Amino acid sequence: MKRERRPVAPTSRSALIGEGLTAGCSQTAHEPSASTPTALYEAGFAHMQAERYLDAQLRGQQALAADPNHADTLHLMGLLSLHAEQYDHAVEWIARAIGQDPKPEYLASLGTTLQQQGRREEALKVFDKAVQLKPDDAELWQRMGSILLELASFDRALLSFQQALKLNPRHQDAAYKSGILLNHFRRFEEALAHFDRCDEVLPNHAPTLIGRVRALYYLNRLEEALADSRRVYALDPGNADNCNTIGAALRSLGRHEEALGWLDKALEIRPNLVEAFENKIIALAELHRFDHAFALYDRMKALKLSNARTDWNVSVYHRLTGNFEAGWVGHEARLQLPSATYPKFPRPTWLGEKNIEGRTILICADEGLGDTIHFVRYVPMLTEHGARVILAVQSPLHRLLSGLPGVSQCVPTSELNTLPAFDMHCPISSLPLAFGTRLDTIPSTTPYLPSPAKSRVQAWEDRLGPHARLRVGLVWSGRPTHTNDHNRSIPLQALSRILDVDATFLSLQKEPRLNDAVVLRERNDIIDLTADLTDFAETAALISCLDLVITVDTSVAHLAGALGCPTWILLPYTPDYRWLLDRDDSPWYPSVRLFRQTETREYESVLDRVRDELRAQIVAFRPEE
Repeated sequence: MKRERRPVAPTSRSALIGEGLTAGCSQTAHEPSASTPTALYEAGFAHMQAERYLDAQLRGQQALAADPNHADTLHLMGLLSLHAEQYDHAVEWIARAIGQDPKPEYLASLGTTLQQQGRREEALKVFDKAVQLKPDDAELWQRMGSILLELASFDRALLSFQQALKLNPRHQDAAYKSGILLNHFRRFEEALAHFDRCDEVLPNHAPTLIGRVRALYYLNRLEEALADSRRVYALDPGNADNCNTIGAALRSLGRHEEALGWLDKALEIRPNLVEAFENKIIALAELHRFDHAFALYDRMKALKLSNARTDWNVSVYHRLTGNFEAGWVGHEARLQLPSATYPKFPRPTWLGEKNIEGRTILICADEGLGDTIHFVRYVPMLTEHGARVILAVQSPLHRLLSGLPGVSQCVPTSELNTLPAFDMHCPISSLPLAFGTRLDTIPSTTPYLPSPAKSRVQAWEDRLGPHARLRVGLVWSGRPTHTNDHNRSIPLQALSRILDVDATFLSLQKEPRLNDAVVLRERNDIIDLTADLTDFAETAALISCLDLVITVDTSVAHLAGALGCPTWILLPYTPDYRWLLDRDDSPWYPSVRLFRQTETREYESVLDRVRDELRAQIVAFRPEE
C-alpha cells in the first residue's frame, strides 16, 4: 500500500492518537503567563497547532531547560522532528517521553514514526502495546489495522478495523478499509454494507464509491454499479480506471455500442490501460466487428501490452471465425491464466511434434466437462499412431469414458497422485493443436463415446413406459459461475413457449437454480428423474431412450451430440467458438442443429422457431409398437 505523508499539526492532544499528525485549523498561541515547564509546553503546543514550528521548538527547549524529563515536552519535540522528517531524532525524543510516562498517545506517535521509516514490524509491536493500555480507543485499533494492511496481514488487519468499528461505528477510515479487505476476500455483501456506512459518514468520497462499485459488479448488480460509477465520474472525470469500469458495466449489460465510447475515453486519458483494451476487444467482438477487434489486439501487441488473458480471448474469436490455425496456438494461453489448474507433471508435454509410437502418453482434462467430452474424440487417433493412452478425466465422466476405445487406463483427476508411469502428457484441450485441426479436418464421426450399458438403457425404458409420444430432454441452464452464463442460460419459465405441443418432456437439468426448482415443482408437463442421474454414464443411458434433446450450450449438449442423438442447441448471438457463426449445423456433431439469437439478443424468437420445428417433428413421429 502506498505510504501517506502525514503533516504534524494536531488540533488537540487527543488527535495525536493514531492519525495524530494531521493538520488542523490555525489558532493564535498565547504566551505563557509563567515560565513553568508545563506552561512553556502549552505555549509550544499552541505554536505547533498554528504551524509556527520554530517558535514551538524554542518553547520546547525552554521547557526542557527547566525540566529535562518533562514527558509532554519530550513528546512535543518528537512530533516536531517527525514533521521535519528527522525520523531518528523523532524516535529518540518520543522514546524518552515513553520512558518517563508510557502514555498510549506517546506510543501511537512512536508507532507512526516507525511506520514512516518503513519499520512496520516494530511499529506493529508499539501499537499492540498501545491498544493493550487503551483498548477502548477506536483510533488506535484503526492505526494498527493500517500497519497490518501494509504488512499484507489481511486477516488480522480486518479484525483490527472491525474492532475499531465496534468502538466507533462511524469511523469512516476503518469502515472503508474493512470494505476493501472484504472485497479482497470476495465477501461482497459484507463489503457493500461497509461502503454504505462510509457513504453515510462521508458522502461523495470517490474511493468509497469505487470500492462499492467493485462489490456491486461482482454481485451482478450492474445497474447500481453503473450508477455509482457515474457518480465517481462526476467527482473525478479524469479517472481512466473508472471510465473503463463504466464501459465494462455497460458491456456486461449488453450495451456494447455505448460501452465503446467510455472505453475510448479511458484510453484517451491513459493510452496504455490494458483493461480498457481488453474490454474494447470484447465489446467489438460482441458486435461482430471482428476485424476491428483483431486490429486492436495487434495494436496492444505493438505496445507490448498483451497478456495471457488477452491472447486467450482473441484466440476464441479466431476459432469462432474459422481461423483454427491461429486459434489453437492462442488457445494454449489458457494454461498461463491465474485460474489455470492444470498440474505440473515431471514429464515433457506432447503437442504433436514428436513420434509417439510405442510411448505412453497421459491425456489429462484441463477445462470443463463439456470440453472433455468434446475433445475425447481425439484419443483413438493417438492409439492409431501407436501410443498407449492413460486418460485422466473429471469424476462425473470417469465411468462413461473408462470404456472409450484406445484407452489403456482411465483414472479420475482426483487420483493423479496414483498414476502409473508415462513418457509424456498432453492437456486434452490441446489435442486439436497437436493434430493440426482445420475446419475441413475435424474428426466428426459420431457416436464416438462408448455405448451405454444395455441394462441401464432398459431400466430407463421401463421407467418411461410406452413410447407413444416424442420424447424430448430439456436443459435450460449451465454452470452459474461460467463467464458467459448470463447469455447462454435461460429461466425455465421461458421454455413454456414450447411446452404446449404433444410431446413427452423430461428434465436433464441437474441442480436447477432456486427459481427454476420452484417452477419445475409446479409443472406437471415435465418429468423430472434427475435425482437418479448420478453421473454422465447414467445421463447417457437416459439420453439413449430419447428422440431429441433441446439444450442450451452446456455439457449435456456435448454428451448428446457425441452419442449421435438428435440435439438442438439454443445459442446466444455471440456463441462459444465451437458453434462458429451464421450456420445451423455443426462440423463437430452431425446430429446437432443450432438455433441462434439474432441481433435482438433475445430467446423468445429462438424458442418460437424451436416450437415450429418441434411440431414438424411430432407430425413425423411414429409411435413404437
